[in-house]
Amino acid sequence: MFTILRKEINSFLNSLIAYLIMVIFLTGIGLFIWVFPDSNVLDYGFADLSSLFGLAPYVFMFLIPAVTMRSFAEEKKGGTMELLLTRPLTDWDIILGKYLASFLLIVVTLLPTLIYYFSVYYLGSPQGNIDSAGVAGSYIGLLLLAAVFSAIGIFASSISENQIVSFIIAAFLCFVLFAGFSSLSSLTSGGELAYFVNQLGLDYHYQALSNGLIDSRNIIYFLSVIVVMLMATRLVLASRKW
Repeated sequence: MFTILRKEINSFLNSLIAYLIMVIFLTGIGLFIWVFPDSNVLDYGFADLSSLFGLAPYVFMFLIPAVTMRSFAEEKKGGTMELLLTRPLTDWDIILGKYLASFLLIVVTLLPTLIYYFSVYYLGSPQGNIDSAGVAGSYIGLLLLAAVFSAIGIFASSISENQIVSFIIAAFLCFVLFAGFSSLSSLTSGGELAYFVNQLGLDYHYQALSNGLIDSRNIIYFLSVIVVMLMATRLVLASRKW
C-alpha cells in the first residue's frame, strides 16, 4: 500500500494538477471570504467562516473528481493496469494507496485555510469572538466529506478508462449524494418521510457537524459511505480477473 501511496504522491507532485487544485481552491475561497460583496467577512459584520464551509462542498464536487479521475483510468489507458495487478500487491493495497494519496492532497490543500480562521479570530470584536467549536466541527465535516468524495472519485475512475468520463461520473455521484436527497425531501409532503429521505444525504450529516454536533451517528454515516465505495471499487477490480 505504501509503495502505491508514494508512487501516487510523487505523480501528483510531478504534475501541474496538484498545484492547480491548490491555487484554484484557495484563490476562489479567499475571494468569497475577503473580496466579493455580500459574502466577505468585512462587510458581513459577523466573525464566522460560513462562506468557506458553505461553498467548499460544491467546489470539492469538481476539484476532487479532477484529482481522482486519473487514478485507475490512466493506468487502464496506458496499459499499466495489468502490470500493476501482477505485482505482489493485493487489490486493497492498490485501492487504499491511490485513495489515501488523493485524500492527503485534499487535506494539504485545506490546511492553508486555517489562516482564514486565525485572521477572523483576531479581527473579531472582542478578539476571539468566533464559534471555535462550530469551526472545528465544520472542519471535521469537511474532511469527512472530502474523504467520501475521494472514495467516489476512485470508484468512478475504476469503471472507465476515459478520464473525462470518470470525472463526469464522479461529479454527478458527489452532487446526487450531497444535494440530491435534500432536494428530493423537499418534494415530498413533509413529515417523517421527508426527514428520513433528508437523512440519507451527505448534506444533512455535514450540516449537523458544522453546527458543532460531533455525533457518532454522523461519523459512522460518512465512514459507511466510504467503505461502500471502496468495496465497490474492489468488486470492479476483481471482475477483471473473472
